[in-house]
This record gives sequence, C-alpha cells and structure tokens, in this order.
Amino acid sequence: MKIAILSDSHDHIPNLRQAVHQSNQRGCALLIHCGDLISPFMLEELAAFTGAVHLVYGNNVGDQHLISSSCGIRFPSLEHHGLLGAVEAGGLKIAFTHYPQMARGLAAQGNFDVVCCGHNHRRRIEAVGATLLVNPGELLGKDAQPSFVVMSCPGRQVEVVEVGRPLFSD
Repeated sequence: MKIAILSDSHDHIPNLRQAVHQSNQRGCALLIHCGDLISPFMLEELAAFTGAVHLVYGNNVGDQHLISSSCGIRFPSLEHHGLLGAVEAGGLKIAFTHYPQMARGLAAQGNFDVVCCGHNHRRRIEAVGATLLVNPGELLGKDAQPSFVVMSCPGRQVEVVEVGRPLFSD
C-alpha cells in the first residue's frame, strides 16, 4: 500500500492538483494533508484523489466551519480530524498534525509507527526511536521546490515527489 503525504498547499491550486494527480498515478490508496490547505475550494482538488483523504488544520485555517462541514458530506472521501489525526493503514499506526514540535512529541512516545507534520516548509524524514517522523515539505513552493512524499507500507520507504516550480527563484 502507498500513502501520499502532503502539507502546506496554501491555496496553490496547480501544485495541489499535480500532487493529487501524481498520487493517483503512483497508485496511492490514502492521502494525508498535514494542514494549511486554507480555502474550502481546495477540497474539490483533494476530492479528485481516488482513495480516502485525511486532513488537519494548520495555522492558516481559512473557513474552518465550511471546510470541516464539507468533509464527509459534500466530499464523502474526505475526513477532517481537526488539529490531530490518526489512522491505521497498510499495517501501520499513523498520526498527523501540522506542527513539528507536536509531531516530535508524539513520535517520542512510541505509540505510532509514523508521525507526519508540516508547518515549517522544510522537508525532513527521520527516525525518532522506532517511529518515522515525516515532514513532506511544502506544496506552495514559497521557500523550496514544491514537493510531497509517497510512503510504501508496511516497510515505510519514502519517495520524494517534486511538483511545479518554486514561486520565487534566482
């Protein structure tokens, strides 16, 4: 089983659209968005994913009511978890939040196989004890090449997938 892990799309429709398309092409069965989706219109882009989608708020929350009330109803394949989510998939226990500090604390507890986060726009994949801590980087492309990751389960191998191009380049 493959899982796409995304974060910090910040209303950048083309990069989110490309990430969803690439996730579908790679045969991902699950997509996790670690926050800063922002606007409700981005839910339509996530709904193009062919599997289940799980998402959390970030620090740029947009219209919280419309986002959370649309998930599961207008968009049946999308599940909104608030500030912290957890799922079991591909033989793994996975937690996800927007904030790296919270994610590191969850990983250090050792109750999850994988903990995912975003927020700082810096891709980082590391082991914290027996837990894999994954920050896929940003989809926006403000500070770095837009990217996300695809994780294969149950082995937790991670592939970085670049999309689009940075908003600002030298």
